[in-house]
Amino acid sequence: MTSPEDATAVVRLDLRAGAAALATLQAVRDRVAEQLGRAGLPEPDYPLFLVTDTPAGLTDHQLQYELLSGYRAVGETRILVLLVGSSPGSYAGGEEAYLPDRRLVRPTTLRASTTGLVWAGDLRSARTALDRPEPDDPASLAVLVDLLSVPDVFVRVLENLRKLPDSIAAPGVRLLEQDLPTEVRDRAWRDALTRFAGVDTGAGDPVDTVPDSRLPEPLRALVTGRDSRGQGHRRPDGQANLAHRTCAESLDRADEDLVALRSFPGLLHPARRDALEADLHQAREDLGGFRALVERALQGGGGAAAPTAEATARLGALGLRVPAADSAGERVGEGLRELAGTLLGDGLALRSVAQHFTALAGRVEPVPGTALLHRLADHSEESVTRGSATEYAAPLRTPGAVLLMAGAAGLLGGLWQWPAVLAALVVPVLFVVVALLGANRLRTGRRAARWTLGPRVAAVAGAVTGAAVAYAADPPLWLGGTGLIVGLGLTAEAVRRLWRDAADSWAAGRGTTALRTALDGLDDLLAELVREHWAAEERLYCADAARSVAGMLRATAAAADAQAAPEPLAPAGAGGSGPYEDDDWLSAPSALENPESGDADGDADDGDWAAAYAWDNTRDRNGDHDAGRDDDRYDGGPGPYGTPSPAAYPAGPDDAPWESGEGDRAPRWLDREIGEGGPDLVATLAGDLRNTAMAAMAPYWGAVERGQAGALALARTEQRVRELLSAARHHLWHYGVLAPPPYPADHRARTTAAGLLGTDSLRVAELVGREADRGAVVQLSSPEQGALLSRDPGAALWIRFAPGTLQGEIEAAWRKSGSPVEEALWTSSGRYAGLIRLTPLRMGVVDTILPRQNTGGSARTDADRAEPSVHAEFREDDRW
Repeated sequence: MTSPEDATAVVRLDLRAGAAALATLQAVRDRVAEQLGRAGLPEPDYPLFLVTDTPAGLTDHQLQYELLSGYRAVGETRILVLLVGSSPGSYAGGEEAYLPDRRLVRPTTLRASTTGLVWAGDLRSARTALDRPEPDDPASLAVLVDLLSVPDVFVRVLENLRKLPDSIAAPGVRLLEQDLPTEVRDRAWRDALTRFAGVDTGAGDPVDTVPDSRLPEPLRALVTGRDSRGQGHRRPDGQANLAHRTCAESLDRADEDLVALRSFPGLLHPARRDALEADLHQAREDLGGFRALVERALQGGGGAAAPTAEATARLGALGLRVPAADSAGERVGEGLRELAGTLLGDGLALRSVAQHFTALAGRVEPVPGTALLHRLADHSEESVTRGSATEYAAPLRTPGAVLLMAGAAGLLGGLWQWPAVLAALVVPVLFVVVALLGANRLRTGRRAARWTLGPRVAAVAGAVTGAAVAYAADPPLWLGGTGLIVGLGLTAEAVRRLWRDAADSWAAGRGTTALRTALDGLDDLLAELVREHWAAEERLYCADAARSVAGMLRATAAAADAQAAPEPLAPAGAGGSGPYEDDDWLSAPSALENPESGDADGDADDGDWAAAYAWDNTRDRNGDHDAGRDDDRYDGGPGPYGTPSPAAYPAGPDDAPWESGEGDRAPRWLDREIGEGGPDLVATLAGDLRNTAMAAMAPYWGAVERGQAGALALARTEQRVRELLSAARHHLWHYGVLAPPPYPADHRARTTAAGLLGTDSLRVAELVGREADRGAVVQLSSPEQGALLSRDPGAALWIRFAPGTLQGEIEAAWRKSGSPVEEALWTSSGRYAGLIRLTPLRMGVVDTILPRQNTGGSARTDADRAEPSVHAEFREDDRW
């Protein structure tokens, strides 16, 4: 038996009108392709046909049943026939005139094990005894057909029918429907699409980046792997290392000369300054040679595009070592898919995820060498010259300790009485002499260096103060001599510090610091160039693939925006333009009122069940049509990508005519609980859309891994995304909010009915767990047909079913009540729950006829020979 997992959709056919249009195999296949194509589904491997017919049509439509039974498919074909109305009144030529419903005549074609019949002689849709609805009331029939169209229910009903005599039963049902009003569902769908797509923030806004710790391993290796490279980027025997070492050695010699210059001999003799200047000149020349090599490396390290293998070879010729990529570029597609799943799983909108992928592309993309050329200007000779003060090398500010020592030296050297007070001038004169000598020693060109005035002023002020103290205190001579000696020592230390600082400042002004900074900057630039060449091709492919994914995500967001856009309103007074608007059987007279309307040779086209059950709920309270309201309607034609609007599919009972202000016409076996939407509704729908997007992009990741993520793969993915978004909308309208879409979902449990619908699942638990007695359901049989049913209470088979998403809640309620129910069917649809009772017919009620095949003559065409033609019948009683 076909499992629900094998069956993806139920194809619905109405043979009560327009059966003549299905007189050939090709016509049947075209009708199947039309329905499945509009739903975005492929050709089924295990076809499931739900056929609506009248008992009289079983013999009138034998050709159609033979064509359906012989439908070519990989697996077996299953047919469930829903019979509506009474059987013919009597046999032709019989002596006994039987009342209606006394016999059910079927062709032998429908005796196959893959076929079952459900005979609802009267849909019993009246809620009061005064109501007189037709036995095939369209509103009630639409609900019953919608229920049997759920693959889980279809398969279970067919399995149970096989356990009954003749595989025929009369149904009894009790249903509870939990759903949302059309406007609430439509608003939630649009809000979910908007949240799913996100807001286009514009190209000028900053781009978000994903932390390295959250990147999948294949991507993290490409992003952070280059940062650990660059150490040892110069080969020991290469040109780059030789030029760098030569310049570094010249700067080292200049540093040694500077140490010598800072001592007292450097102040007294010009030779040490000359040696320093010679070494600095050589270092400038060596730095120029290294700068030229770096420039050649940048110019040969890749053009406007990314680095190439040829550019890497040129770097090797210059003595640069580019590390091997190893396996850093493997599994790029897998990493991108994992990153997309992580970001979408976090609830980010599509455009936000696209921003992250754009930022990733910028981080991982290799930078060509020519893009780094502008940074050479930061280390040019002019930049080194601008960074040094060549004329005024001496420091403009003197440390406080030097000023204190100069003042103390002047004070101690001035403790003399007249006429020895002239010795107080020794310390100030020494500071003046050192200032003149130092300024002349650090002369630049024709101009002496500027020397600080503070020490001289402090020495003079100290000497004056010392003389004043000596005049007042009249110290002995030995005290003045001792003070002078100590003052000369302080003078020597102050002069040493002044000269050291002046020499350092002058050397920095001549370029020692700037040259060292330029050398290190050029080497860092060379190391960065080498890092950018590491795994260049792999990183370039990753960047291109990331940008392609970002473009695809933005295209998906645009498709979601298109889905969320309100449909244009129809002009006032405009009629439907769908292909089946002219023969919608819901608005036609009952087939039981006018038997001729079910003639198999009629010219009417029964069309698609999509239009047949898409009734109009746009009436106001007075029953008039509101021509300006067209929020959720569609004309039944295919959408822009071969997928129709959900209104082109069987509408839910919330769209039923009993909401149109014409009175409560809901069948008495249907209870409706309409919620206003729970707090988790929009978030759950947005999560379903994210799962849908990941399912649509699944083939694209394979193209990325194969290196084929080009425009063709992107276009195909965009089309698939649009198709699956339309299919997701159809799934929402057809199966309700509680049922998850049939795409790979995350492992998080779906929220409760209260969170989605704002309803309570206890009513479902009570209904499905109700005791199996005859009062629990409404038997869909006429009084005359009731006499044909089996009187054995144990012969009936029961089906308890509820949405699979509510299984946990319902089972918890059953355990709490202490009476768990076994063998419940958990369906993929989230709209209906309830009970179905299949009551077999009494023995001898079903007659089976054997059609006689016409052998035909030579004038028959090949197509005629391929299709059986019924010309005569033999009746045999089916009484075992």
